[in-house]
Amino acid sequence: MAEAGTERNPVMIGSPPRNRRQAMIKSLWIVIWFLYLSGPVGQLIEGELSARGEALGWTGLSVFIAVYFAVVFRHMTHAPLGGTVVRAMVAFLAVLAGLLSWTLGPNWLVLFTFVCVACAVTLPFRMSRWAIPALTAALVAIGMRYEHTRIYLFAYALPCLLSGFAMVGVQHLIRTTAQLREAREEVARLAANDERLRLARDLHDLLGHSLSLITLKSELAGRMLPDKPAEAAQQVADIERVGRQALVDVREAVTGYRRPRLAVELAGARAALRTAGVELTVDPALDGEHRGLAADEESALAWALREAVTNVIRHSGARRCELLLTEEWEADERRFCCLAVLDDGAGPPRAQHDGNGLSGLRERLALATGRLETGPAPRGRGFALRAYVPLAAPAPSAAAPSAPEEIRGTGEAMGRGPGPDPSDRP
Repeated sequence: MAEAGTERNPVMIGSPPRNRRQAMIKSLWIVIWFLYLSGPVGQLIEGELSARGEALGWTGLSVFIAVYFAVVFRHMTHAPLGGTVVRAMVAFLAVLAGLLSWTLGPNWLVLFTFVCVACAVTLPFRMSRWAIPALTAALVAIGMRYEHTRIYLFAYALPCLLSGFAMVGVQHLIRTTAQLREAREEVARLAANDERLRLARDLHDLLGHSLSLITLKSELAGRMLPDKPAEAAQQVADIERVGRQALVDVREAVTGYRRPRLAVELAGARAALRTAGVELTVDPALDGEHRGLAADEESALAWALREAVTNVIRHSGARRCELLLTEEWEADERRFCCLAVLDDGAGPPRAQHDGNGLSGLRERLALATGRLETGPAPRGRGFALRAYVPLAAPAPSAAAPSAPEEIRGTGEAMGRGPGPDPSDRP
């Protein structure tokens, strides 16, 4: 998932580039700012300056761009220069911007915008919060010497000030994003450690007593042979019984450890589809309590949800996905819980052959006395997957409601509207 999120976040906020393509994308975000240089470059191209002025302009502009690109790009690629070197380079950019603006005209005042951006990106906030207003004041002071620009001097000063503080906010966002990414990885690592500790604790509690008993009985049986074969045989039978019970306990512990839950898979589906850029609509019934749904049936639906969402992301090319949970009655009066996953993607393949994932899913549902149905989505475009598992019959009580009221109550517990009257079912 992380890789998919990276592909859909080409800026890679808070992360260094991992290949040349990502470095080029980061470079483009720096080059965009160079559109502000249209004024100075246009003045140099039109030949409004003397030969000496053009030489100074081209040389100063080239040096300015090279230094600016070096200091900002190295910072964005998480390979920054030393603090003293960075401050010296930013100071050099400020002096060069002032010199060119003072010498060549007001068109060069835009260089102060670049200096403010460089301050915001490379300097700590305690320094940039003073440097940006100071650079804006220097821009205004130099601009005042040109009488014909005084009336619209704010057009230079305002972008300079706002660009600097906007980049301060962006830097804060980058740092926060990096911290959140590290925190998420730490939470995932701690969760995995907790699961390992839980499984180790469960296995220790389950096997410690059983293995100790098996060891003691094995030693006792060994001492009884060959003088007391009948008693030794009894000890061996006890060893077999304890071993079988330990095996059952281990299987139950591992099954509980691996059994997926519908709520957990729903949370994972939300995160996966959001990362893949697929708009998700979830039936409120999925977020409610699933009464009448046993552990095995819930596990089968969770596997179905995982497989369906995986297929939507990998194969469908869909932009929208819808998850529904309904209660349905069969002709033989049995109740089924139906999980439907609908998308607007490419639809079912022409060959109509299930892949390994769907084949395995059919087998899982069959073990839970359920079934799987696949085909085109109801609106004629996309793919529909429906997984059915049986619902447990409601427990009888002394004050049991009438059949229609009982059915309606169950439907409302599943998060749907009132259930159908049995007399209306075929």
